[in-house]
Amino acid sequence: MILALLLMQAEPQPTPPPALPSDWSAMIQLPYVAPRQVTPQVTRFVASEIAAGRCAAQRPGDGHYVVRVDVATLVGTDGAVRRIVPHAIGCPTVEQYAVGLVTGFARGNLIPTARTGETWYRTSIVFDWHE
Repeated sequence: MILALLLMQAEPQPTPPPALPSDWSAMIQLPYVAPRQVTPQVTRFVASEIAAGRCAAQRPGDGHYVVRVDVATLVGTDGAVRRIVPHAIGCPTVEQYAVGLVTGFARGNLIPTARTGETWYRTSIVFDWHE
């Protein structure tokens, strides 16, 4: 039993990922090589969720909706996305949709950095449309 404990201690333990910072404004912007655009086709899903009443959103007097989802993204030293966390806006389907978009936007599209270890970054997805 002692030998097993000694062997476990001899094996390098993986470093746990850094905790998500509580102050999202202190995180660095996600370094896209080429910024991605939110197209009208992408925005239609969000508009349909709000129109169907599945998401709470204030109805603007001028019919111009703007829904913003802030997203924290943990990126490994190899540039691969390890974890994505949306900031809650009261609409889980749109939050998860934004996570999927950021995942796709980041794939093969992040500027390599000289940072050591995994790093949290922030980005926002803004859905903007008229009724």
